[in-house]
Amino acid sequence: MNEQEQIIADMQQVVEQMFKDDVEENPDSLNEYFDCSACGKNAPLAGSVQYGKYRLCNSCVLLAETGFALKKFNNIQALIDAMEDKRLEELCDFIKKDEAKGNN
Repeated sequence: MNEQEQIIADMQQVVEQMFKDDVEENPDSLNEYFDCSACGKNAPLAGSVQYGKYRLCNSCVLLAETGFALKKFNNIQALIDAMEDKRLEELCDFIKKDEAKGNN
């Protein structure tokens, strides 16, 4: 396993443990939701992290921490900017589902 692969594997373990710790400390965090500032998905608070004014879901925390460790970017804004299309896609999906519910 090369250095990058090791960093990714380590980050996966750390972020997974963060999720487990949050659930252990506060089981309700599985049922409390927010909209992720990076991907736009409605995600549980468990495993999420606040980066300044942005709250990221557990999956995006993995992207952020791996990106920082691999020196792909040095601030959270770079990730937020890079994921703009994903957020817009998620918003469009939400609108479509909401309209479909209204038509039924």
